[in-house]
Amino acid sequence: MRIRPASFAELPLLQDIERAAGEPFRSLGMVAIAEDEPLPLDVLESYRDAGRAWVADPDGAGRPVAYLLMDAVDGAAHIEQVSVHPAAARQGIGRALIDHLASVAAAQGLTALTLTTFADVPWNAPYYARLGFRTLAETELTDGLREIRRAEAAHGLDCWPRVCMRRTLAPTSPGA
Repeated sequence: MRIRPASFAELPLLQDIERAAGEPFRSLGMVAIAEDEPLPLDVLESYRDAGRAWVADPDGAGRPVAYLLMDAVDGAAHIEQVSVHPAAARQGIGRALIDHLASVAAAQGLTALTLTTFADVPWNAPYYARLGFRTLAETELTDGLREIRRAEAAHGLDCWPRVCMRRTLAPTSPGA
């Protein structure tokens, strides 16, 4: 599995991955999520240009099957988006992207990974819990996470239960 920075030419593929990754939500009655449009190309380009967009390219042939976007929020690497094409699901690709981000974030001195997700969707909160994330209580939310949750609510995501989750990172020693 090759995890690498996204290229400009791949940005439309990331949108395709996101659309495909949304389709399984339809079977849960979450049609609005299945039909939600991916981030626009200019927003994806801002992540790519800032070095905060990675793709999983299984065979190194330049055809990503998954991607991850990261924001720095309150001293943590916040997973803004992680999507795996359903044809590549259940192969450890999402985990590989998250583990890659953990390494990058620790090297940058960030203390944790955070994300927001649906509480009751099997491939959301339960999956992240298996990857070492824990659900944060409302009193543990940082100002940045509260702002993200407000934006999500304004976008209509609170029609279904959502949670913030955190995975603490081990500090890296210099020269490690």
